[in-house]
Amino acid sequence: MMSVSRGLSPEAGASPLLGAERERLYERMGCQLSAQGARFSVWAPNARTVSVIGDFNNWNPQANALNACDDGSGCWEGFIPEVGRGDLYKFHIVSQDGQVLDKADPFAFFAELAPGTASRAWRPQYAWGDAEWMEARAARIAGGATERPISIYEVHLGSWRRPSGGLPNYREIAPLLTEYVAESGFTHVEILPLIEHPVYASQGYRATGYFAPTARYGTPEDFMFLIDALHRAGIGVILDWVPGNFSGDAYGLARFDGGFLYERVDPVRGAQAGRYPETFDHGREEVANFLLSSALFWLDRYHIDGLRIDAVDSMLYLDYGRRAGEWIPNREGGRENLEAVAFLQRLNEAIGREHPDVFTIAEESSAWPMVTRQTHLGGLGFSMAWNVEWMRDVLDFMHHDPLFRKFHHDALTASVQHAFRENFVVPLPHNVCWNGQGSLFSHMPGDDWLRFAGLRALYGFQWAYPGKKLLFMGNEFGQRREWSLEPWADTTLEWDALHDPWHGGLRRWVGDLNRLYRRYPALHEQDFDEAGFRWVDGSDRENSVLAFLRCAKDGSSILVLCNFTPVLRTNYVIGVPADGLWREALNSDAEIYGGSGAGNFGGAEAMPVPSHGQPMSLTLTLPPHAALFFAREERNAALAR
Repeated sequence: MMSVSRGLSPEAGASPLLGAERERLYERMGCQLSAQGARFSVWAPNARTVSVIGDFNNWNPQANALNACDDGSGCWEGFIPEVGRGDLYKFHIVSQDGQVLDKADPFAFFAELAPGTASRAWRPQYAWGDAEWMEARAARIAGGATERPISIYEVHLGSWRRPSGGLPNYREIAPLLTEYVAESGFTHVEILPLIEHPVYASQGYRATGYFAPTARYGTPEDFMFLIDALHRAGIGVILDWVPGNFSGDAYGLARFDGGFLYERVDPVRGAQAGRYPETFDHGREEVANFLLSSALFWLDRYHIDGLRIDAVDSMLYLDYGRRAGEWIPNREGGRENLEAVAFLQRLNEAIGREHPDVFTIAEESSAWPMVTRQTHLGGLGFSMAWNVEWMRDVLDFMHHDPLFRKFHHDALTASVQHAFRENFVVPLPHNVCWNGQGSLFSHMPGDDWLRFAGLRALYGFQWAYPGKKLLFMGNEFGQRREWSLEPWADTTLEWDALHDPWHGGLRRWVGDLNRLYRRYPALHEQDFDEAGFRWVDGSDRENSVLAFLRCAKDGSSILVLCNFTPVLRTNYVIGVPADGLWREALNSDAEIYGGSGAGNFGGAEAMPVPSHGQPMSLTLTLPPHAALFFAREERNAALAR
């Protein structure tokens, strides 16, 4: 679209150019505010005239016309000395066919509070205090995301907590979120899309401003304060980012200059029926540069630690959401969106080059091959991808009455065959507890005791399973109500539930899972390597029991057993690879979590009786509906006890 131009004087008229290296357009496009006024630049090749209207000129289209660049780029530019920080403005565009359009700035750093639709002249300025976090983040490049414990708390800011009754301010929520996440043991917060969007109930997935955090919660500096607070507490921040589709609102990107600009020219290849009415034309260089600039902007200016890329599968297929005859094959006759594939590869290459200590996560549910493999090998280049197959299988299994789970045992074991196909995150996200699906609590069959025990067993299995972890807010304490953004006035989590021992016990269980996961390398070091997982017994379908080892590079291991029935099983023999005391590191049936208190009195001594192909064995008590973690202690350490 346009080249990066640093140190541009207000009077300069140099026009930016197209080019593959134009990945920081936010430094040049939009409203570039200075002490002397503001220089405006906008891409509108189908326009007949463009002017800037705002409260500084009484919204007069004749007051401040922009000049068309003479380089053929389709850009319009001009300097307006009257503009100051916070002024509202839009681009007034008259198209070649006479359409009159008032558009928000695609590159605006701040927007008018909804339902207002104008942009604000703004230059974010913030004194960061997270140098220690950023230096430590850079030092972790060698290990990358693969060997680190990554446990993600997924949050929608507006409905998480409202200290003052209405929508929270970024600064107001910062100490509350920071303290809560730290106490709960999560390593990262993932925030549902915060790029400016017109409809609150869309959760941010229909955006109009790709460089502006939503004004619903405060200024850009307020958002920086929140990120800074999390970083100072040692908590990373992941931003949900949406490069596949955008809002169709009249003041946004759709038909921006009267023609097809950000979207595909051919509507058959553009709109996706139902879910994604406006999709980006990733094959157009200007559009690709716009999106790449947005991604790097959040990493450059907001110190974001990772991007979760929404709905990657919707980008990868030309026939996504369409019936036969409603899509056009690619140049090779296939259904793959080759332009989107190239864009995603370029996106991950750019982030890897500019911010090698940042990771990207793909939401991809179609089993597209090599999503997390390097681009030079033909992969898409993502750091990680959601294991949607695991999510669907485990929730389907848990939905069944425990009496009949033995008939669905393969749902838990078969997915392990594919657990290392990609670098997976095992997620229980917002997708599974809204829009009529009910809460995770409601997915569990039985009475309250069974439901809470079921959630504890489910989370135990999730934290033990190979892959990084993600849990949506409210599920850590078993919110009973489905998450919803309606009615907008008073929707928040059921915080009063934490006073109940069962809800509070579930949250304590999740916190202890996080601490165990971070403490033992066996539970995270080889999340993406087959060497990190070994079945002990995955075939006990009659009892709905799983037993497996998670293994570290140094040979140490954690034994995990999951009993998915409400039956207390005594004298249960399971093989182990070494002698010594196997200490019961965590037991989801402990009374502090709301369980019945059944267990193994702190651990069990391995006996020289081979079992399950292992040289030694333990004789254990398996509590009802429970997950157990055992850590081996050396014999001399055990004797010292």
